[in-house]
Amino acid sequence: MELVDYMDAHALLKGYKIRSVESRYAKSATDAIKFSGGKPIVLKVLSQKALHKNKNKLVELNLSTEKEITNSFNLLEKRAKKFRPYKIIAQKMVGKGIEIIIGGSVDAQFGKMVLLGLGGIYVETFKDFALRLCPITKYDAKSMLRQLKSRYIIAPDTKSEKQITDLLLNVSRMFINTKISELDLNPVILHDGTYDAVDLRLIK
Repeated sequence: MELVDYMDAHALLKGYKIRSVESRYAKSATDAIKFSGGKPIVLKVLSQKALHKNKNKLVELNLSTEKEITNSFNLLEKRAKKFRPYKIIAQKMVGKGIEIIIGGSVDAQFGKMVLLGLGGIYVETFKDFALRLCPITKYDAKSMLRQLKSRYIIAPDTKSEKQITDLLLNVSRMFINTKISELDLNPVILHDGTYDAVDLRLIK
C-alpha cells in the first residue's frame, strides 16, 4: 500500500471533475506568501506519521498578511520536526459551509465500496453514513443521500442534491477505473452553491 502524493491526488481528482481546493507545496514562507496573492490561505503539515493534523496542531487557518504567513510557517516547521519526513502545503481558504465525507474502501468479499456521510468530527460521533458497491448509478447516489439522517442539512434543495449525486458518481468512476484501494475526502465543504474537497487521502 502506498499513499498517493497530495498534489498527484489533486490532479487525479481534477481529471474526474471532482473539485478540490487550490493547493501548492510551500518550501518556504516566501512560497506561501506568493501563493496567497494577498488572499487568506491555510498552511498544513503533511506527514504519514501525523494523520490527525488538528490534534497535533499542524494546521494554521485564515492567514492573510505576510507576517501571519511567515510566523505560522516557522511555527509549523518547529512542530513538524518530530514528524519527519514532512511537507508543508498552502491552500486557499474556503468559506464556511457544511462538511461531508466521501470515502472508499475495498471489501474482501464484495470489492470496492463508496461511502457518504456527514463530515468532520461528526462522522464518528453520529455514525450517519451510507455505503454502496461500486460502480454506483444515479439511483444509488440519490438513495445514499436520502438514507442519511442529515440529508436535509447536507442537501436542502434539488440543486444541492444534484451536486452531491454528481460528485458521488464521479468519485465512484474514479475509484473503479484506477488502482486506488482506499480514499478519504474529509472534509468536503459545501459552500456558496459549490463544494471543495479540502483534505485528500488516496492509497494505492
